[in-house]
Amino acid sequence: MDFVLLPIVLLAAFLNGYGIWNDQYANSYYTTAVGSMLSNFHNFFYASLDSAGSVTVDKPPVVFWIQTAFAYVFGLHGWSVILPQVLAGIGSVLLIYFMVKPTYGLAAARISALAMATVPVVAAVSRTNNIDSMLVFTLLLGSWFLFKGSKQGSAWRILVAFGLIGVAFNMKMLQAYMILPAFYLFYLLAFQAKWRRKIILMIGSTAVLAVVSLSWAVTVDSIPEDQRPYIGSSETNSVMELAFGYNGLARLTGQQKNIAGNAGMPNGIGQGNNRGNRGDSTSSPNQTGSGVTEAGQDVDAPDNDNMNGSNGLNAMGGMNRPNGNFPNGQMLNDMEMPNGRNFGGNGGGGMFGTGVKGPLRLFQTELSGQASWLMPVVLLGCIAIFAGLRRRNITSKHKEALFWLAWLLPVAAFFSVAGFFHQYYLIMLAPPLAALTGAGFVAMWKSYRDRVGWQAWLLPVSLLLTTLFGWYIMQVYNDTIGAGWSISELIAGILVTVILVVMLHRTHRWKQGFIIAGFMVMLIGPIYWAFTPITYGGNSMIPAAGPTGSNGMFGGAGMGMPMGNGAGDTEMPARGGRGGMGSRNEEVDTATLNYLKEHNTGETYLFATTDYNQAAPYIINEKAAVITLGGFSGSDPVYTTEELEELVKSGQVKYFMVGGMGGRGGNSEITDWIKEHGTEIPMSEWKTGRDSGSMDNGDTENEAGLGFEIGFGFSGQTTLYEVKL
Repeated sequence: MDFVLLPIVLLAAFLNGYGIWNDQYANSYYTTAVGSMLSNFHNFFYASLDSAGSVTVDKPPVVFWIQTAFAYVFGLHGWSVILPQVLAGIGSVLLIYFMVKPTYGLAAARISALAMATVPVVAAVSRTNNIDSMLVFTLLLGSWFLFKGSKQGSAWRILVAFGLIGVAFNMKMLQAYMILPAFYLFYLLAFQAKWRRKIILMIGSTAVLAVVSLSWAVTVDSIPEDQRPYIGSSETNSVMELAFGYNGLARLTGQQKNIAGNAGMPNGIGQGNNRGNRGDSTSSPNQTGSGVTEAGQDVDAPDNDNMNGSNGLNAMGGMNRPNGNFPNGQMLNDMEMPNGRNFGGNGGGGMFGTGVKGPLRLFQTELSGQASWLMPVVLLGCIAIFAGLRRRNITSKHKEALFWLAWLLPVAAFFSVAGFFHQYYLIMLAPPLAALTGAGFVAMWKSYRDRVGWQAWLLPVSLLLTTLFGWYIMQVYNDTIGAGWSISELIAGILVTVILVVMLHRTHRWKQGFIIAGFMVMLIGPIYWAFTPITYGGNSMIPAAGPTGSNGMFGGAGMGMPMGNGAGDTEMPARGGRGGMGSRNEEVDTATLNYLKEHNTGETYLFATTDYNQAAPYIINEKAAVITLGGFSGSDPVYTTEELEELVKSGQVKYFMVGGMGGRGGNSEITDWIKEHGTEIPMSEWKTGRDSGSMDNGDTENEAGLGFEIGFGFSGQTTLYEVKL
């Protein structure tokens, strides 16, 4: 047993798991689906968002199946649906270790495992119920089978490897295919067999990949639409279209036209149903001023992937002001976005800090803190690995390094030009960066030790460049974390670099100790950033690492030790760990619950709502049967007015909640029908005090007319209607 590995695993467990018990709902969009999936097999199979099985979440079901299994065993809690991702993050660290060790040695394996455990975005994502941590674990498991199968000439392991990529497709669709170039390249280079057998096995593996990938999608699409839920966030009620459209090409182009009417945008965006009811893609003429997009305008849709783009706020109905979104172009309390810069101006960093498209995007302040810290080490380490490459002497080290590069480079290229993604997607970079850090650092270490010409200089140069890059990332946040961190890291890095240069042609017993110290200096920044979801609070909807990672516009701090940010009034008010962006995560209103139960006359569903946030606490906490009328955004054409009428006449539902999230109910025809046929229930009869969705942040904000309730449009008036036909 490697006793050095144990503290690395414990570190990963702490970073991924500490404080998850404080997150009441986690990502409530997914937790609500798990609550619905627990009720029956129909909802379980389709990953239905609501109790009625009327609309799915916007991702395939495999991760939600796993989360539902955990919730079935441990009960439905925020921590129970996060736990699978915590374990997946730990498992990824172990897989990196066991994949690197056989070829590059024990030291490289330890370094790679430590690097993987401390990639900030890995820690941020693995402590939420978002899909990506489980996705990366599955891809790494497939890679492990690929390595084993290629080395042993085992056909069944190769088939399993490609089959696991198919399983990963059923987690997050085309994102899983980003590593296929690496799979095919390594297979062709490393699998020892005659070319005829190799080609036949590759064709068979591709067939397995296709069958496993498309099994659920084809099955669902082949079922008549009236016998299954609407496919959330799709345009044509098709899983295949969702996979290759919204979850596929649209990620690259950023063109989210007519998808859920800017799903998730509070107060107006999506109030009109851009797609209309089923089969009708036209919009009402009078929707012009309510958030309906103009031709050619980018629209960002559900899956918590909303409002990406530098001008996102200008589209938010509740935030527009005569002189911009906020006074002097700043948000309330000088809040910052995850990129560490004041938000509200016309910067080009994108609403969620995804930087400006270009070859250096991953090195920009907006993204570099998530996963890019050790890129200089990886770059120079690869030079050291391939320095001795000869045409007839391609070793396992070269082949595996090519695998990791073939994973890293296409993914990095995608995120350098993609128009629609979030910071936490960068977890896809973590495995190749970690593996190449270990392999490359040890290669440079050996060249330095053996004084191999110019290659001996790679180690001190990589230490200096990585230290400078770490300072560049951290110094942006000096006002938040204090200048001591960035300056200390810079001084320590320069000092150790000078010592290594001086010792290059000398023999000293402390030489190896200084090399280890140099590597630990390079980890100062990543480790600090990896701890920030704990020390500053996390964001379950849009996770990101960094001192302001929880201060995304709808950030939900509190999933750890809310220590503040050290910058006085710039701290975001704590939310008590109830998730983050895109969701108010309301709590159950006892008065509402009692009223609905007392006046239920045998209806199947307690109520129906245009806003899934209204349904979430009742489904999660009370296991109540609730209908969501429009998916994530409220704009999915789940029901026609005829179908809604039939639900009421058949005695399945009679109460409807309309509004919330600034009136985010996206299907205006459905909303109008409810208002026309329903009787409004006085709020005093069914609701406790003011609207539970409001967030009072003090008299100063409200006096300015810019409190969350007004300025953000989060808690628009919720109205309860009783419909009897």
